[in-house]
Amino acid sequence: MISTILQLSNNRVAHYLEQGTGEPLVLIHGVGMQALAWYPQIDDLSPEFRVISVDMPGHGASTALDANAGLAQFVAWAIEFIEALDAGPVNLAGHSMGALIAGGVAVTRLDLVKRVAALNGVYRRTSQARDAVLQRAAELRSGTIDVETPLKRWFNAEEAQRKAARKVESWLKSVDLAGYATAYTAFAKGDEVYADGWQTIACPALVLTGSDDPNSTPDMARQMAQAACNGHAVVIDNERHMVNLTAPEQVNRALRAWLNTQPLPETMKLEV
Repeated sequence: MISTILQLSNNRVAHYLEQGTGEPLVLIHGVGMQALAWYPQIDDLSPEFRVISVDMPGHGASTALDANAGLAQFVAWAIEFIEALDAGPVNLAGHSMGALIAGGVAVTRLDLVKRVAALNGVYRRTSQARDAVLQRAAELRSGTIDVETPLKRWFNAEEAQRKAARKVESWLKSVDLAGYATAYTAFAKGDEVYADGWQTIACPALVLTGSDDPNSTPDMARQMAQAACNGHAVVIDNERHMVNLTAPEQVNRALRAWLNTQPLPETMKLEV
C-alpha cells in the first residue's frame, strides 16, 4: 500500500493510500475515521482496481477546511482532489459523511464520476433525528468527545464486531478534535443539501446500508436508489453502521457487482 501526499490549492494537502491498478476507485470515509478504515475493501478490490482511499479534510494527514465549512465545501474539496488525481472519471464510493460527499460530487460534477456508491448514507432525516445529530455536533464543538456512545450505536456484542470496534475506537481517539467537529457539523446539516439532485444522477448508483442502522436506515437507502436514474439498494441483514468493516465479504460483493454495472444509454437518461 502506497502512502501519498497530493498538493492542492492554497497550500493544502490531501493524503491518500493507494493499492492496485486498473479503473480508479476513490473511497471517502466517514467522520472521525481515516483512509485505513477501508482496509477490507482495499485488500479485496485492489487486484482488479486502482483503489485510492483518501483522508477527509481535518482527518489523518489531510489539511483541515475552515472551521465553518459546510457540506458544499467538502464536496468542492473532493472535486479538487479527483481533478488533481488526473485519472479521468472515477468510481466514487463514500461511507456515512463520505456518502454525502460522494453524492454531492455526482450531483454537481457527473463528468468526474463513472459510478457512485453511498454506504450508510443519510437522506432527508426526520426533525427528531436531525436535532440529535446537531446536539452531538454542538458537543464536539464545545470540546467534548464521546467515544463510547457511537461504538455502542455502531456495533453489537459479537466478537467479530468487537474486533472492528477496537480499530474504530483507536481511530476516534486519534482524530483531530477540531477537524472532527467541523466535519460532524457539516454532516449534521448536510442530509438535504443534495437530496433533490439524486434524481439527476444517471451513472450506476449503489446505495447500501445495514438493516439495523438506526440513522442510515434501509428506507433512506431505498429512497436514494429509487430517486437515481440507475440506482440499486442493498440492505445487509443484522448489520449496523460500520458495515464495510463488520460484513466485508457482503459489502465487497455488492461493490464488485456495482463496479461491473454498465451506464444507461443516453436515450434512457433523457427519458428519466
